[in-house]
Amino acid sequence: METRRNVLAFEQQPRESDKAFAAFTLYLSLGPERSLATVGQQLHKSVTMLGRWSAKFDWPARVQAHAAHLALVERQATEAALRSKAAEWLTRQSEHREEEWKVRSELLEAGREALRRWRANAARCGSLEGIARMLELASKLGRLASGMPTDHTEVTGEVTLSVDVEWEVAIKKVYGRGSEPPPRVIEAEVISETPKEEQR
Repeated sequence: METRRNVLAFEQQPRESDKAFAAFTLYLSLGPERSLATVGQQLHKSVTMLGRWSAKFDWPARVQAHAAHLALVERQATEAALRSKAAEWLTRQSEHREEEWKVRSELLEAGREALRRWRANAARCGSLEGIARMLELASKLGRLASGMPTDHTEVTGEVTLSVDVEWEVAIKKVYGRGSEPPPRVIEAEVISETPKEEQR
């Protein structure tokens, strides 16, 4: 991408004349349909001279360097936009969690106050079920705001494990067979006998 003195490959190079660089710039701007003949027609220069400049200053490599540079810039811009969006969402999540925590605290205090009133006079203040729901909601909001799980799933019953034969062989190979003796290989020769009825 870069040449001496930190000059990018598609910028004007040391010892490259202004006319040669102008020709390259036009060549670069023509896009995929670029050609020395088109540059020559537009600048009124001979294709031979343009060919010498192209070879001396390696125009094809500079075009590739320019394309790579544009791709890099585009990727960096995309990544910067994504980082910016991620930061925005992080801020929103943080604000939302703070709000949930605030509501949780208010609900918890209201639930405690209702419980105090219920204890003082059960006939004049809501039901224990309503107070329990309020406290449960406060707990759930608190867990959500602090990133804790809100549900606990209990698994009961029997769990059946099955081990594939290939896995079983691999496991035994790695961990050994315990007290089992190693298998013996027995070579046998099969001799075919002619039935007695055929011998008669």
